[in-house]
Amino acid sequence: MRLLNFCVLAMLVFAAAYVYEIKFESTLRAERIAKMRGDIRRERDAVAALRAEWATLENPARIQGLVRRHLPLGPTHPAQFDSLDRLPERALQIVQPPPDEIATMFENPDDVDPTGSVPEEGPPTGTLPGRDD
Repeated sequence: MRLLNFCVLAMLVFAAAYVYEIKFESTLRAERIAKMRGDIRRERDAVAALRAEWATLENPARIQGLVRRHLPLGPTHPAQFDSLDRLPERALQIVQPPPDEIATMFENPDDVDPTGSVPEEGPPTGTLPGRDD
């Protein structure tokens, strides 16, 4: 009877240790999740701030003010454009195509091994490659 009580007591101690380990791991994971949620919140805030800054930077009124202040541009006039027929012609350049390797193989069939897997001279008859009988 004492042996049975001792076994039950040992099992209770092991069960309590196992439950404590599970609780400790779940607490660590909950802390990691809370940290990740905080990181995600900070990143979302940073993205929102960058989007607001981008909207400010790409504001057309701001860009127009910068153009007027820094670039000596004026409005375009129809007289500034010319028709395409008044453009000078480009010099003719002849480009040679690369040599056709397949056509070369058909022109000189003796120089090319089409598969590369069959040697020109096979093994002697009566023997198999890789076997020494």
